Amino acid sequence: MRQPVELGPKPLTLEDVHAVARDGAPVEITAAAREAVTTARGHIEQLATAERPTYGVSTGFGALAVRHIPPDRRAQLQRSLIRSHAAGSGPEVEREVVRALMLLRLRTLSTGHTGVRLSTVDAMAGMLNAGITPIVHEYGSLGCSGDLAPLSANALALMGEGMVRNSREELVPAAEALAEAGIEPVQLAEKEGLALINGTDGMLGMLSLAIADLTRLLDIADLTAAMSVEALLGTDRVFEPQLHALRPHPGQNLSAARMLAFLRDSEIVASHRGPDCTRVQDAYSLRCSPQVHGAARDTVAYAATVADRELASVIDNPVVLADGRVESNGNFHGAPVAYALDFLAIPLADVASIAERRTDRMLDVSRSHGLPPFLADDPGVDSGHMIAQYTQAAIVSELKRLAVPASVDSIPSSAMQEDHVSMGWSAARKLRKAVDGLTTVLAIELLTAARALDLRAPLKPAPATAAAVAKLRETVQGPGPDRHLAPEIAAAEALIRSGAL
Repeated sequence: MRQPVELGPKPLTLEDVHAVARDGAPVEITAAAREAVTTARGHIEQLATAERPTYGVSTGFGALAVRHIPPDRRAQLQRSLIRSHAAGSGPEVEREVVRALMLLRLRTLSTGHTGVRLSTVDAMAGMLNAGITPIVHEYGSLGCSGDLAPLSANALALMGEGMVRNSREELVPAAEALAEAGIEPVQLAEKEGLALINGTDGMLGMLSLAIADLTRLLDIADLTAAMSVEALLGTDRVFEPQLHALRPHPGQNLSAARMLAFLRDSEIVASHRGPDCTRVQDAYSLRCSPQVHGAARDTVAYAATVADRELASVIDNPVVLADGRVESNGNFHGAPVAYALDFLAIPLADVASIAERRTDRMLDVSRSHGLPPFLADDPGVDSGHMIAQYTQAAIVSELKRLAVPASVDSIPSSAMQEDHVSMGWSAARKLRKAVDGLTTVLAIELLTAARALDLRAPLKPAPATAAAVAKLRETVQGPGPDRHLAPEIAAAEALIRSGAL
């Protein structure tokens, strides 16, 4: 069983998010967190009995914040907030995203700056540990005042209302899942409804998962690019460290070093190093792969810096300060996260674009240096990988559209009280789709480059690229007459996702 991820004032890490969201690691509320939560709740209870109105404690919300709510209506106020704000629509959001959202909201609640009760924190931790996943819908967040509709769906389940997936991923009423797990539905008290929904947790969760995915995919891109360079009789000299030291971007230097290592001891590369080779320079899609992949790596590193800062943040409004004051603020605005999410979509599309160009070169008899047209077994009778490249091209075109930023848009809401929003949730949703697209594009380059390397026999590829071909050949056959190609693309995608390459 995975070690518990501890929740309290200490920041979470990207690895913590991955462990809980994807690997099912449990969470544990620390003793320091319990003390901090209890202290903050004491401040809220004092304000709840005071004559002076406090936003979120004894007033309405958003544009309705001017109304003072009498004590006997405040429990209803909290329930009404959650029920009305759980207004999402569209497809069901992925389980890993919802678990990340739950974890990140729970971490903020555990800092002692939100004013919720300890019993509410424990109930939410119990729901996460029991594998109960609220049904969250695709649409409903503007990325400001928090991911309101998605987080409200989570809070609704905590109240024992709405639908969830249980630990067996069956769709059941929340009350039934909570009862099975021995969790008492929460009766929300002052401030708790607002504290449960006023965060950037959905978009941050998706950013955290995307960083892990893109780190892995950029490693794969270096590998498939090296295989393509080798298959196209390209040179490895352009990846020498002395050349890349002249332009000291860390990502570029790392990608170049990896590609050089992948090509080490290649008989194919060695076969055209002599004076008989008349080629002066390789095409940009080969020669400039480290520059493109490296810039993408540096963008991911920037996004990870943003994520680390956000993972150390407390996002709520109003927030309980250490001296007991409860102050309104704008920290729920998703701009820092939204910009990073949008930024990542740009290099992602470009990495896919350059991979598609390398693939196309291997299929074009006029540019592939001796490979058969479309790598077909019997060109004319067989089409080889012709339409696989069409699939790549269609995805690359889609990725360019997905690279258009969501965060430059803003649509006012709440009677113009919330008149500038981040659209960070939308940026995160399109980035997830883009990550899937890049996976497919690289899978097709892997398939094509492996086939091309096989066709260079009897010359042997480098040990590293040969190992990649051998791993692929465990599920995908080598060159031969045309066969159903879609399952082979799916098998290459699965191989990439598995981390086995």
